[in-house]
Amino acid sequence: MKLNEIKKTIVPEIHRANRSRFIKWIGRIIQKFSGWQVEGEIPNLKKFVLVGGPHTSNWDFVHALGVIWSLDLKMYVLAKNSLFKVPILKKIMYGVGGIPVNRDNPQLIVDKVSQLVAKEGGVIIGITPEGTRSKVDRWKTGFLRIAKQMDCKIALISIDFEKKMCSFNGFFEPSGDNEQDINNLKLFYSGFKAKHPENF
Repeated sequence: MKLNEIKKTIVPEIHRANRSRFIKWIGRIIQKFSGWQVEGEIPNLKKFVLVGGPHTSNWDFVHALGVIWSLDLKMYVLAKNSLFKVPILKKIMYGVGGIPVNRDNPQLIVDKVSQLVAKEGGVIIGITPEGTRSKVDRWKTGFLRIAKQMDCKIALISIDFEKKMCSFNGFFEPSGDNEQDINNLKLFYSGFKAKHPENF
């Protein structure tokens, strides 16, 4: 399927950003020359949390950017503060709806997301549960709190470097047990080839 056909078939109208033709063209160029493809459908819901993984490399962001721009997808992305300190990255991050994460005060993130929902009526919040591209012992559970406060579903997207595929994989149903939910997500994302498997 061609990228322009994907854009028409899987992005609901309420989640289209209406970016310039140039930005959408850049997104398509990124995907064309990298050889990456997109599969699956974006939920036709007013609001949901989009969890992505496995996240082990800066290249994850590059391919995610290609998807967001080529599909003209409107969403907000939770990302660490350091990405907003470099001028060019800061411009890109805000351009894709970046929200700086203050890990010392996670409640600020929840409050910010709640304000966006109240203002816009519906949003997509993108997040990686690892919280970093480096190997960590414990994944973040903030997305579970955000989804609960937003009263919305959690959708999953995978990044597979072996297949060069970004896939929308349906919904994740929280059990109420955060530790079990994280273990289930780790098991799910272990089925996809990360850029640096040793960091997963």
